[in-house]
Amino acid sequence: MIDTHTHLYSDEFENDRKEMMERALNKGVSRFYMPAIDSQTHEAMLHLEKQYPQHVFSMMGLHPCYVKPETWESELKIVKKYLDQRSFCAIGEIGIDLYWEKDTLDIQVKAFEQQVDWAIEKDLPIVIHTRESFDEVFAVLERKKHANLRGIFHCFSGTLEQAKKVVDLGLMLGIGGVVTFKNGKIDQFLHEIPLNKIVLETDSPYLAPVPYRGKRNESSYLDLVVGKLVNIYKMDFAEIEHITDENALRIFS
Repeated sequence: MIDTHTHLYSDEFENDRKEMMERALNKGVSRFYMPAIDSQTHEAMLHLEKQYPQHVFSMMGLHPCYVKPETWESELKIVKKYLDQRSFCAIGEIGIDLYWEKDTLDIQVKAFEQQVDWAIEKDLPIVIHTRESFDEVFAVLERKKHANLRGIFHCFSGTLEQAKKVVDLGLMLGIGGVVTFKNGKIDQFLHEIPLNKIVLETDSPYLAPVPYRGKRNESSYLDLVVGKLVNIYKMDFAEIEHITDENALRIFS
C-alpha cells in the first residue's frame, strides 16, 4: 500500500515515531509521501526522509493555512529555493482554505497560482488542500490548464459533481479516513468514480478512520481505508491495493 499523504514528521509522533513507522511497514505500507507545511517544519520532514530513504518521500510547498500577510512572500521564496536546489516528489500541500481564514483569499490565490506555475515549469505533480473552497480552487486550475498539470485533490470530501470535475481536470482523488465516517457521504457515490482515479492516504495524524475516529491517525491504519473500498467497489483487497498503488506511482513518477 502507498500512503500518498502523511505528516510523519508531526510532533504528535515525537514519542513513538520509530514504532509507528514499524507498524506501518509491517502492515505493508511501502511508500509514504509527506506534504510540506511551512519553513518551521521543513527540517523535521527532510530529516525523516534521510532516515527512511527507500520508503519516505518529501514534497515542497506552502500550505494555504500558513499563507499569512506578513510572511507568505518570504515563505514562497524559501519554497522556490528548495525546488531549485534538489528534487521533490511533488509540490504540496498547496491550495485554498476558507474554513479557517476567509480574509486571506486574495493572497491564498496568489500563492496557489505561483506554486502551480512552478509545478508546470518543473513537471511536478501538485497535491491540493481544499476546504470550503472548491469553486475557488477549480477557477485557478481552469486558468492554469496545461499538459504537465497533474496531481491529487488531497482528503477529498466533496460531492459527486465535484469529484467528476476533479477527474475531468485530469487529477486524482485522495481517499482516506473520511470514507469510513457515517456522515462522510463520499461512500455513497464513490463507486461512480473509476478506481483508476483514486489514491490512498491517511493524512495522519489527522482524520483517523473508524474505529479510531477522534484519535491520533497513523499510516498503519491505511488498510482500514482499503477495507472500505473493498465494500464500495466489490473488489478484493489485493486488487484495490494494486490499482491504487499503480495510480500513485503514475502521479509521482
